[in-house]
Amino acid sequence: MTTDDGLDAVMSERRQLIALGYRLLGSLADAEDAVQETYARWYGMSEQQREAVEVPGAWLMKVASRICLDMLGSARARRERYVGEWVPEPLPDDTMAAPADPADRVTLDESISMAFLVVLDAMTPAERVAFVLHDVFRYPFAEVAEIVGRTPAACRQLASSARHRVRDARADAVPTTSHAGIVSDFKHAWAAKDINALIGILDPDVVAVGDGGGIVTAVPYPVHGAQLVARFFADIADRMADMSVEERLVNGQPGLVLHKDGAPVNVMAFDVAAGRITHIWAVLNPEKLRPWAGPPASR
Repeated sequence: MTTDDGLDAVMSERRQLIALGYRLLGSLADAEDAVQETYARWYGMSEQQREAVEVPGAWLMKVASRICLDMLGSARARRERYVGEWVPEPLPDDTMAAPADPADRVTLDESISMAFLVVLDAMTPAERVAFVLHDVFRYPFAEVAEIVGRTPAACRQLASSARHRVRDARADAVPTTSHAGIVSDFKHAWAAKDINALIGILDPDVVAVGDGGGIVTAVPYPVHGAQLVARFFADIADRMADMSVEERLVNGQPGLVLHKDGAPVNVMAFDVAAGRITHIWAVLNPEKLRPWAGPPASR
């Protein structure tokens, strides 16, 4: 293998590493930092050391996972200093590569949904890493154990516990087509400031969360209940007068993107169950909207 061939083979793993890092960290920016550190360690080895690695891709994934595990520990401390509510960084639908296998595509699409990432965020770092590596990326528990620093049996238990959390959270998920129709209905009811229509679309126990990061104004606490959430959105509807509201895929699920003067100012993800919206996550923090920069998609 020539040097160029080796470089191509190593760099071709970057998208897979970003995909792993995003699911583990809930932030594209942090995932990119983890991948950059992974490559720094690869090229920090001597040429002889790199040649001794039989499967560079597996080496890179293992190192990236360990880096993410360390970052998850420090991330908890950063969250304590975060202003307001923290929501995972939303991604446009074309950010992650689509797998060739349709079965893989379904699994990976579900694993970047906002609802999925929020459930992951409530897990311990070890639980999150064990679950994502095994259930999403299909790593055997023996390899997961090397990364997490636990026994294979312990990693199996971590993944099982995480799996139950995910199943409980996604028990009533609806097909994407139904999800899209409900989000579209929400958009129109919101623009019309129709509180009764909004209440009809929202689950009685709906929760709305806004993430401004202390940079832009956002409600610093979750809003609970259909009545309060409906009134909140009706009250802020006038602010949409100079904005365009696009129906877009957000983390693989139907959502809304608000643009002002051509720039994204709010990306909204929704969770839908039993025909009603159960969660709304609105990300207004401009530092989390980098992937959405550019002109809005035409609709």
